[in-house]
Amino acid sequence: MTTIWRPDLTQFDGPKYLALSHALRDAVRRGDLAEGARLPPVRELAWQLSVTPGTVARAYQIVTQEGLLEATVGRGTFVAARHPRLGPSQPIFEEGLPASARNVTVTDLRSPQLPDVGQSATLAAILVQVAGRIGAEHLDYPTLARDRPLRQAYADWLADQALGPFDADDMVLTLGGQNALCIALQCCLRGERPQVYCEELAYAGFRRAARINRAEVVPVTLDDQGIVPEALDAACRRQGGRIVCVTPEAQNPTAAMMGRERRIDLIRVARAHDLQIFEDNCYSVGRAGEPSLRSLAPERTWHITSLSKSISAGLRFGAIICPPGLGEAARLAAQHNYFGLPHPVTDIAYALFRSGEASRLRDLAQEVINRRLELALNILGRHAIRWQRGLSFVWLPMPRGWRASTFVRQAEAAGVLIRSADEYALVDGRAPNAVRIALAGGIAEEEFVAALTALSGLLDSPREEITV
Repeated sequence: MTTIWRPDLTQFDGPKYLALSHALRDAVRRGDLAEGARLPPVRELAWQLSVTPGTVARAYQIVTQEGLLEATVGRGTFVAARHPRLGPSQPIFEEGLPASARNVTVTDLRSPQLPDVGQSATLAAILVQVAGRIGAEHLDYPTLARDRPLRQAYADWLADQALGPFDADDMVLTLGGQNALCIALQCCLRGERPQVYCEELAYAGFRRAARINRAEVVPVTLDDQGIVPEALDAACRRQGGRIVCVTPEAQNPTAAMMGRERRIDLIRVARAHDLQIFEDNCYSVGRAGEPSLRSLAPERTWHITSLSKSISAGLRFGAIICPPGLGEAARLAAQHNYFGLPHPVTDIAYALFRSGEASRLRDLAQEVINRRLELALNILGRHAIRWQRGLSFVWLPMPRGWRASTFVRQAEAAGVLIRSADEYALVDGRAPNAVRIALAGGIAEEEFVAALTALSGLLDSPREEITV
């Protein structure tokens, strides 16, 4: 049941969204809003207080980020605790299976998994070689200069990505793509509560990286090419943010690719509002389809990449290609965070690039992923499935008769785990009626086919639900 609550905002100074956030904090801490209480829906409270729905949504988001509230798409916003939690409140990746699936045989198609096409054997061989070369330098802290040969080797390996002119001095090595996002945010964020823009459906890791760096995340409308420049322009005029994070090559979760004209329009907006662009390219592992944003706007684009979707997620190796002249500042930020990548990681990565094994393993893994894509299209292709060659997931808008949340539950009951669009939406954000299905390369092909066949059977037999 929704709690009846109508605060008096006149006792607080400042913008109304901040006044409402103050009122929420006070009501929760005093116990006026009890733990577990359901707050009024955004539009209902906005009408009661004579403010815009955006004002209420923004206040809810601020207090949710502090841990006093929690929001679930489709259920509402609830009081979580009387005192804020310190630090993040949930993992980026789920560990294990949902409780309802622990006693049944399941196929997990929630997150892409790389196939082992020789990575294990190659990494084992490199570790043996590295072990024979370990010396006194491995006892010292990493330095900013020591990894330059590795940065150059990585830059050479990325030469087919249409990134425009850059060299090792424009690059900072990171502990994977998530760490790269954090470093870029630390380099660019300013002010007490800075704002960053992202696609209205987005990788949850970016939202959490922004929050732990004290930033407020503002969603921007998507279409079939990704973020809409006109919507970004309007958000900039309203909000005044200074960073936008986009995935032009392979939008996660919708599988959209941004066309050349759209990229040019996006850059025009970014330049008009002096936005820094975070170009998240971690899901794209093949040759670039269009010029990268960094090649088109190098002065403001931070290109983020990693080996997690191409060779090994466990290696935790990635990089930022920074705007010209900012590589040193980003490397200093990384050094202040973790001193530098561990010597064994840099030794392994350098050997992968210099030996040619990185390219060989990437190409072999891509063959498996493309085979999985072919199977998915054969089994599910009569539906409006969205995909890209080389991309390790597909996006499936629900056919008539299905709601995504219901389909996910029925799929779990049938032994298949997938993700609903709800999981990629921000608090109070829009969630289309769709699901993401990972082309998991870490399971046997027979199991993968059986899982897709089960999903196909469900899609053909929508189940009516009557609720009261």
